[in-house]
Amino acid sequence: MLKAFPDQNVRDQSLRHVRVPPGTLRYDRPATRWFEALPIGNGRLGGMVHGGTDRERIQLSESTAWSGGPATTDLNPTARQQVPRIRELLFAGNHAEAQRLAAEHLPGRAPSFGTNLPLPEVQLAFPEGVPAQDYRRTLDLDTGLVTVTYTQGEVRFTREVFATNPHGLIAIRLTADRPGSLTFGLSIRDGILPGTTTATGSSVTFNGHAYESLHSNGQQGVALEIRAHLEAEGGTVHRTGDALRLEGADSAVVHVVVGTDWAGADPRARTESLLAAGLEAGYESVRAAHIADHRALMRRVSLDLGSAPPELTVLPTDARRERLASGKADDELIALYFQFGRYLTMAGSRANSPLPLALQGLWNDGLASSAPWTNDFHLDINTQQNYWAAESTNLAECHEPLFGLLERLADQGRATAEELYGAPGWVAHTVTNAWGYTAPGSGIGWGMNVTGGAWLALQLWEHFEYGRDETFLRERAYPVLRGAAEFLLGYAVEEPEQGLLVTGPSESPENWYLAPDGSRCSVSMGATADRVFMEAVLRICAESAELLGVDADLRTRIAAARHRLPPFRIGRHGQVQEWLHDHEEAEPSHRHTSHLSALFPERQITPRDTPDLARAAEVTIERRQQAPGWEQTEWVEANFTVYYARLLKGDTALKHLTSLISDASEANLMSFSAGGVAGAAQNIYSFDGNSGGTAGVAEMLLQSDGKDVELLPALPADWPDGSVCGLRARGGLTVDIRWRDGQLALASIRASRATDVCVRYGTDLLEVRLAEGETLALGVG
Repeated sequence: MLKAFPDQNVRDQSLRHVRVPPGTLRYDRPATRWFEALPIGNGRLGGMVHGGTDRERIQLSESTAWSGGPATTDLNPTARQQVPRIRELLFAGNHAEAQRLAAEHLPGRAPSFGTNLPLPEVQLAFPEGVPAQDYRRTLDLDTGLVTVTYTQGEVRFTREVFATNPHGLIAIRLTADRPGSLTFGLSIRDGILPGTTTATGSSVTFNGHAYESLHSNGQQGVALEIRAHLEAEGGTVHRTGDALRLEGADSAVVHVVVGTDWAGADPRARTESLLAAGLEAGYESVRAAHIADHRALMRRVSLDLGSAPPELTVLPTDARRERLASGKADDELIALYFQFGRYLTMAGSRANSPLPLALQGLWNDGLASSAPWTNDFHLDINTQQNYWAAESTNLAECHEPLFGLLERLADQGRATAEELYGAPGWVAHTVTNAWGYTAPGSGIGWGMNVTGGAWLALQLWEHFEYGRDETFLRERAYPVLRGAAEFLLGYAVEEPEQGLLVTGPSESPENWYLAPDGSRCSVSMGATADRVFMEAVLRICAESAELLGVDADLRTRIAAARHRLPPFRIGRHGQVQEWLHDHEEAEPSHRHTSHLSALFPERQITPRDTPDLARAAEVTIERRQQAPGWEQTEWVEANFTVYYARLLKGDTALKHLTSLISDASEANLMSFSAGGVAGAAQNIYSFDGNSGGTAGVAEMLLQSDGKDVELLPALPADWPDGSVCGLRARGGLTVDIRWRDGQLALASIRASRATDVCVRYGTDLLEVRLAEGETLALGVG
């Protein structure tokens, strides 16, 4: 039986003592390709560190380095007049004609949508010499430092690289254990952006523009400046064309700064300001400030799934990942992957970041931006999934840039709602960019995700649920959520057969169905995913309004509308229906399962409250995987991990988590979208697998819905002993858990505010009242 212990403080402290460091990625050779390099980031400026002995390459990315620009002609001018006709055709069963009209009139027409673009590399070229020996390259997740060490001749060289948020720059320090041994060339090379590179006595500077012609008109994009500044102890510096050469130094520091004119900024003023502040502080102070800032977030959560045997710990990380792929267990590597997802979240998105995590997070491999799809913000799961780990793994501040984007979409999306649908409120569809694009996507079959913005807006409520900050709810969350609700109420129409309130024309991202006449169609009325997000937004808006004591009339309208939403239905195969009618899927192996958003992130389907629908959700997943040509991607494996955690099936969740690491993540543990899927010619880095996998681990160990806090809801049998400290639960709660032999041993729950808590462990329930700052110690006895 679950019970509270009176000596809670002693027990709580003993549990906190089981904290383990976040871990280290370790390699025994330099990176020879992007997926072997190590990522660093400060929330705006990112780098991929290769760690070469003949040449160091740090490929740069910056969140505002966008091509394209804002436009006022994104909407198809014939769309609004055709929407009623397309609805009539769909209700009448003439799906083929509705599809034809939708393809002709509904897609957006962005003249210069743009994409985030990769920046050039900062390169350090070293003299040719004898082969390097005793090589080691690491990324310490606890400090955020990449370290490269090796011996060449009789000299031990050390290189330390990090991206600092407090000082807004990348710092590279190079040392040797013999004075006068450090010689290298400094340059900025291998970029795709038009521009010029110049060198002075102490800096190499690139000035250019983020121009490209695949996703924009080739004439719009941000202006940018990259500056690499060299300081040395000893030795001499020479300018050689557009590069610098340092000879015979004892040590050296290179500071890298980047500025763009996004949102009216001055690129040069930014680089000069950042560089001046960094130089004034000095390397050691910059380093110390970085580590303190990094650890303040990183050390909030620890995870121990058991220590690996000594023969395993000596293996490089890439070898351990390959070993896991061969079917051998490595729980310590899984714990490292969990913390790596947290590291990437905080390295790519901080409270002061100008833009949120894009499709590739902060790290741009140049492949998504040159693909048919772009390195933008996908609103049909990817951007949402980028932030799945933020709240539960105690990185709430990292959510902040997403809220800025949502406010921009809510502002820009009002004109789209009115001009395209004649509806109040705001709408955003499948994709958006740095300029707040809200029109449908440029292609039918994927571009008509009418609830993309509504789906994203749920992140505001999630942030509120975890922190319960009513000022945030009133001033930031509620205005956006109210606008989303107003749109859905104005956009939805009555379905003639049963009088249900449905949305459309829209698409269930990004899937197609077979109409009764055999036509292959994507546009429909009343797609299940739309129903999920309409119910969620309306429910949340009404609850928020009640909390804030506002908009009584709107709450009345919402209550009436929610009663008329379509119920979930189980189809002929035992699956959750994806559409209002039981259509066959045109692509049974399709990667998207948008209708299962009812399971996660929503809880409209749960194994306890709706067991039949929960089983139907499993059937949906099983049918997708069993279909020939199953489109396995990184975000899908992460999706299935959280789905099965919510279904309380930890062993199956672990199976998908393991597959994510071994089959959809690379040597540097960065997740990828597989070549051959969605038109990709090769594996392309996508951040959402890393964040989604981390969220999946958190869901396996702790779940909360604002009422109940459930301990170890989906603990796999293969994790018999372990502990986790610092996870967050809704209601302002921080939770530590220890388990032994697959059973709860001890837990503590700390409250940041006075609250009632119902704690669940298996079938046991314990209701308690916690005061602000109080800690509850729990065990089974």
